Amino acid sequence: MALLDVGVMFAAVAVAGWVANRAGQSVIPFYIVAGMLLGEFVLGRLSLPAVGTVYVPETEFIALGAELGIVFLLFFLGLEFNLDRLLARRRQIGTAGTIDLANFGAGLVLGWLVFGAFLPAFLTAGIVYISSSAVITKSLIDLGWIANDEAEPLLGTLVYEDLFIAVYLAVASALVLGGGDVGAAAVDVGIAIGFILVLLGAVQFGTPAFDRLLATDNPEFVALRSIATVVLVAGAALALGVSEAVAAFFVGMAFASTEYAHGVETLLEPVRDTFAAVFFFWIGLVTDPLLFGGVAALIALAVLVTTPTKLVTGFFAGRAFDLDAKRSTRVALGMTTRGEFSLIIATVAVTGAEAGTFDPAVAQTINAFAVGYVLVMAILGTTLMQYSGPFESVAVSWLDRGAGDADGDRL
Repeated sequence: MALLDVGVMFAAVAVAGWVANRAGQSVIPFYIVAGMLLGEFVLGRLSLPAVGTVYVPETEFIALGAELGIVFLLFFLGLEFNLDRLLARRRQIGTAGTIDLANFGAGLVLGWLVFGAFLPAFLTAGIVYISSSAVITKSLIDLGWIANDEAEPLLGTLVYEDLFIAVYLAVASALVLGGGDVGAAAVDVGIAIGFILVLLGAVQFGTPAFDRLLATDNPEFVALRSIATVVLVAGAALALGVSEAVAAFFVGMAFASTEYAHGVETLLEPVRDTFAAVFFFWIGLVTDPLLFGGVAALIALAVLVTTPTKLVTGFFAGRAFDLDAKRSTRVALGMTTRGEFSLIIATVAVTGAEAGTFDPAVAQTINAFAVGYVLVMAILGTTLMQYSGPFESVAVSWLDRGAGDADGDRL
């Protein structure tokens, strides 16, 4: 039966991907909805004629596949970022990223007002702060923006966010598993940061070693060695209490400095997409849609608060790269999309609840909120990018009028 469950899962995500492609939308919300529909909280609540209750359970393979999905998503994100290239644009990236941090502050205030406690507020802040690297990158490619000037500030701000989230996830995981006790979690945080520093050292100085590791003409060996490295390091990180996602990101950055980076990317792209689909399906599978009723107001409030803040900070991020109003508007619209990272942060709360170190009711609320929020923001963000023209015209007109008023004042 386990094999049949996995077969049904893959059939469901294949159909969901086809529907998303026909609709011109990101596949992420469709994978999540497919998981919800086939899980115990929807299909499992129905009694079908002749067969009774049938649904796709959370099997060990699906749970492990979801974890591998996180690992490969972050590994590929790291592959996009060469450390030397980042350092060359560090001033612009630093300015844009610091402006973008205003969204974390907005999320912290929002979370505190809703939950009245630091740790849930801290998780809420991360969920609403981080934009979706996967969805934004895919949209840039689909819209033909990837070679345009707006791509650099978008990707640069995402790099800043990802580096910030790397440390944030380490701290959040330690705090949640420590039950919110900062003192008890201090050692775990220290270990996590130490592990991250070791990985940074590998990124900076380990290129020759990684080149030798991948130095083979056999694609099978390249794929196996790459998978072995990223999964082994991610597993070691998890064993030490460090986020596997963070570890995978830095392994990707290390591989990005080698001459084999493009070959690794080409070979493992189908592996990434397969397990990423499993991850998003799993998110839906473990989410009870009835909980959305309890968090609908929170989702609506978060959308109303964080969409304008992302638009404003995104616009000024574009200006930090000396872009004009049209290009800066595209940056603003693109940054509104939320996705995989928000869901990864929500799983921290779920993990804490399973370990008995975090309130299960609060964890359920945060998970349901994150899923609902990502569904809305992924659709909203990709739609805004698709139909950016009217927003670009308004921004250009508004700035031109402002410039004209300023000239009039000087006269």
